[in-house]
Amino acid sequence: MGSLSRDQIRAIDRCAIETLGVPGVVLMENAGRQTADAVAGLLGGPAGRSVAVVAGSGNNAGDGFVIARHLHLRGAKVATFLLAEPDKLTPDAATNLAILSGLGHDLRPVAGEELGELSAALAQFDAVVDAIGGTGIRGALRGVPAAAVEQINAAARPVVAVDIPTGLDCDTGEAAGPVVRAALTVTFVARKKGFDAPGAAEYTGEVRVADIGVPAGVVAEIARGRNGQA
Repeated sequence: MGSLSRDQIRAIDRCAIETLGVPGVVLMENAGRQTADAVAGLLGGPAGRSVAVVAGSGNNAGDGFVIARHLHLRGAKVATFLLAEPDKLTPDAATNLAILSGLGHDLRPVAGEELGELSAALAQFDAVVDAIGGTGIRGALRGVPAAAVEQINAAARPVVAVDIPTGLDCDTGEAAGPVVRAALTVTFVARKKGFDAPGAAEYTGEVRVADIGVPAGVVAEIARGRNGQA
């Protein structure tokens, strides 16, 4: 499978949810579990290791909550740093945050002055998961997401990006503003077109494609179409 555009990825998600009847929360579970496996491998096993998840407000954050849950259940010390208020989350992300909260997980809201201290907190962990923003980001990050990305990079810990490093344009691979510098990017369904751009690898690090339960035939049909239409 070749690299796909933002519109093609969105079309695949729509097809999975609306045509095949796969709930978005199931796709999120599959994505998060696959990424948790990759984080565990990076650490040489999760037991006794520490992981920080930095989460925004979209479905990328929901993936992060699933990752945190699975690593927590496997014996890792995990803390999730929340950049958004719970009532700002997408419905599927909110569902997974509720599950995580029920486990007595270490949830740390990050706002105001706390954001300026994020890099020092992240530096105490063995690895950091970037679950801030996904493929929908266009242009330069601003505000809290931009500051959080700078804090992640300043922490100088190995970073695993969820689907795409936050701030990198999915289609062009351009870094118009702050972009997470990942050691590993676990991307879903297929590589993104932007990953093939000159210089993108300094942000993505190693790229692994994870299967999240969308039939290969659906992906191939949409990939053959144009502008995300099969």
